[in-house]
Amino acid sequence: MNRGGPLEMLRTMRWWPFGKWNRAKVDDSPHVKGTRMWLQELRSICEKNYQNPSAGQALVREMQVEWTDANRRGDLDDMLLQGLDRRAFRLLRASGEEWIGWLDNERFWEPGWKGGFETE
Repeated sequence: MNRGGPLEMLRTMRWWPFGKWNRAKVDDSPHVKGTRMWLQELRSICEKNYQNPSAGQALVREMQVEWTDANRRGDLDDMLLQGLDRRAFRLLRASGEEWIGWLDNERFWEPGWKGGFETE
């Protein structure tokens, strides 16, 4: 009983590695950013503009819109949104010296930072 050779047998055994992907499976599991990824994006934007706080602050405002949209879609948790907004508040109100101070503060960039309100 010849079935067409070993390659044909692999295809019919349903584990052929070069088969078509099931699109339904791929579309059902969107990639959702984690806390560290959101914080890293914010930090990298701020550090790229460390010498120009006003440009960095404008980009932080743009990121706030992105966070709100992601929260509405369900990609961003409410607690994470609050944490990002706390950081944005500090960064947006910072003077030039304070801006550098926040960028250098490692605790500020850690997940779970409460902004001085540890009882929340």
